[in-house]
Amino acid sequence: MDDESRSTEDHAAVAAAGKLTEALETLERARGHLYTFHQLIGETDFKLDEAVEALRELGADGLAEGLSREVVGRNVLDGRWTFQIVEEFDDGYWSVFRDHERAVRDALVDGERHLHEARLKEERRTHGQPGHAARP
Repeated sequence: MDDESRSTEDHAAVAAAGKLTEALETLERARGHLYTFHQLIGETDFKLDEAVEALRELGADGLAEGLSREVVGRNVLDGRWTFQIVEEFDDGYWSVFRDHERAVRDALVDGERHLHEARLKEERRTHGQPGHAARP
């Protein structure tokens, strides 16, 4: 294989691995939102306790009892609290995705991460300028 073909293949490998890493970064953002959802639902459930107590103090025991019985501690999805959703997502999708992203990087670019960005940094930085060092 000549140098030009090797360079084209190298560029294509970096691009392919980069696309998968970009997808992983988007997945990581989605996972963060899932954890935000998990925490917000937990906060909601504890705030319900305060609402139930306020209703009881008003003498609205029937309303308080209905909320307490039907909503406090309720499953968010069938049979699941949010921690179970997070665990199922992590075990069944997120970890599998990460394993495949790592395997692709290992196969195509010797496991290196962010090669496209590293190349961009080298192209865009001002050599010798403070704050533009190649590495820490």
